[in-house]
Amino acid sequence: MPQDRFLYGRDAFAFVEALDGLSAVGEVIDALEREIAHFGFEALLLSGLDPEQQFDHQVLVSRWPQEFLELYTRRHYVKCDPIARLCRQSAVPIEWSEASYANERNPRALEVMDTAAQFRLQQGFIVPIHGPNGYEACVAMDGVQIELPPGSKPALHLIALYAFNRVRQMVGVAKHGTTTLTPREREVLLWTAHGKVAWEVAEILHISARTVNEYARSAFRKLGAANRTQAVAIALRDRLITL
Repeated sequence: MPQDRFLYGRDAFAFVEALDGLSAVGEVIDALEREIAHFGFEALLLSGLDPEQQFDHQVLVSRWPQEFLELYTRRHYVKCDPIARLCRQSAVPIEWSEASYANERNPRALEVMDTAAQFRLQQGFIVPIHGPNGYEACVAMDGVQIELPPGSKPALHLIALYAFNRVRQMVGVAKHGTTTLTPREREVLLWTAHGKVAWEVAEILHISARTVNEYARSAFRKLGAANRTQAVAIALRDRLITL
């Protein structure tokens, strides 16, 4: 994006308009990644941040390094992450540099930030997502060296909100009628049912393991499943896939 307030806003509205022409979660996230890369962001997360729930069950889409996502979940970092805590309390986007966590009394808060830095998540901008009942989720954008010129933050706020809502529309389960899985989601569940792990499915379908995991998480949410085994069982029961 050119470094101009008007052009940031113009490009943000163009991005929002283009979302309606995208039909898959991966397309939306790819477009969002391209848009935010101009500012130095290298990683992206759309997720809830409820400290009382297992973190990976709240993840809508992750473009975090997979190893960090697994560590964050296994070590229950969502309970002590100072940025996550601030996000849950905020109505406006937060730049990491605006959040003071150097004086945190809980040593695990600093552990979270130190671990994130090891995976090139050293700076960030996080957009809280609010609904009728208050805080719901976030869009987190991270990197090593980000630059947010004047006028860029409102534009990032806008595109994050619309991208999140577009993804939520795509993965949401209709209140009435039968759950619909995309062809890719069915393929991922079918190969999972045959005992294939993510990297094997990725090779079979000629896509990345990260993309396989995104399709799997999307299917989980549509089916109301907590894990792959449950998702496969539900899909088989409802004849969404057949062995």
